[in-house]
Amino acid sequence: MLARAEKLLADLGETFWLVPMLMVLCSLIGAFTLVHIDQSNTVYLSNLQSWMYDGGATGARTLLGTVAGATIGVAGTVFSITIAALSLAAGQMGPRLLRNFTRDRGNQLTLGMLLGTFCYALVVLRSIRTEPEGGFVPHLSLSVGILLALACVAMLVYFVGHVAGRINVETVVELVSEDLRSAMRQLTVQDPQPKPPPGEYWIGSLPLKDLRRGYLQHLDEEGLATWAAKHRATIRLLIGPGDYVFPGATIALVNPPVDGAEAAIRNATALGATSSISSDLRFAVRQLVEVAVRALSPGINDPHTALSVLDRLGAALCDLVPLHLPSGVSIRGSQPVLVVPHVQYDQLLGTMFHMIRQSAGAQPAISIRMIEVMTQLASCERDASRLSALSHHADLVLADARRLIAARSDREDVERRHQLFALMVRAGPMGQFTEQVLPLPSDDDPPKVIAETVAFRSQR
Repeated sequence: MLARAEKLLADLGETFWLVPMLMVLCSLIGAFTLVHIDQSNTVYLSNLQSWMYDGGATGARTLLGTVAGATIGVAGTVFSITIAALSLAAGQMGPRLLRNFTRDRGNQLTLGMLLGTFCYALVVLRSIRTEPEGGFVPHLSLSVGILLALACVAMLVYFVGHVAGRINVETVVELVSEDLRSAMRQLTVQDPQPKPPPGEYWIGSLPLKDLRRGYLQHLDEEGLATWAAKHRATIRLLIGPGDYVFPGATIALVNPPVDGAEAAIRNATALGATSSISSDLRFAVRQLVEVAVRALSPGINDPHTALSVLDRLGAALCDLVPLHLPSGVSIRGSQPVLVVPHVQYDQLLGTMFHMIRQSAGAQPAISIRMIEVMTQLASCERDASRLSALSHHADLVLADARRLIAARSDREDVERRHQLFALMVRAGPMGQFTEQVLPLPSDDDPPKVIAETVAFRSQR
């Protein structure tokens, strides 16, 4: 149940209507409260007479009618501008980035301010009475209404500048990279993680199927591990956060088989139509990659955006250097009770670089920048397995460049960058000063960064 509650809270946080609705409710409550204060004729109002509206009932009705009509009209304009911005963003940067606009607090506050002022004006308007009707003018409420109208003007000016800035591709890339950094802070750990049991441990396990479908958005690992420890069993999930659950497919193994495991897994998981950034590190990465891939498409042809995305991806991997990705192994006592497949470093690199490399094709600028980013990563990374994964992707970039780039000089530029990368992995940042640059590799002998060179660098 905890996973479903987390999913509900996350879904509410992503909705566009929640903040405007709360602001409308606050405006209604404030209107009723202020009208009641005006009706009570308290002594505090006499001290504020010089600051409050002092017109008659007819003028008050005209004023509030104007405020209500103007704010609802501007609210429609704001909504139209938002839809236009969403359409532009979907066409240039991808539909999956629309959530960055719909959950934007600036857009929500602007719409909520306009709608809240409209509702406030209507409630106060209904309380005004002319002399034949009883003669009542809520001076305090009208004064607050004027202030709200002025605040709406300020919010409209803010909104125009805000939207103009948000549809800028560099701003969008920076916002998504901030989401990636936030996800890394939440989904990484400081300490080394335990390793999962070997494959033979699961011989004789009971496979469990799930008839649901959708992406695994939230998983209550702590609750499921506690359940497994209580029943003296070990559960191995075959799907992790962000993975799609196919109906009828096996999603877990239980060793030894125990009753109630299927229900426990169902209660500890929450599925949705899309992946979630709160549990899947690859989700924010895919958003950045989508911007780069669309920028490299023939219809847009904006390599500078792709270069900017590569810089942000490299910075995120540098942030990851002192951190560890969770292995998904939960220990109770000295025994593993739950194994969840979390994304690992080589998978993360694949999500970051594969599609960009495949979309770059014969563009040497992208290939060069990819290797340069990997070189910067190699200058601060010390883990041998991570350096080996980086080397694999650098080799893939070089192989594609040799196969697809027609100009020899461009191919040699890529090869030189790869050579500097190999030197960085082997000898570290001081390698360019202490070792001779290796000769350019031939097509028959592509350079490979092997474990011995990684070990040599670690010793240095």
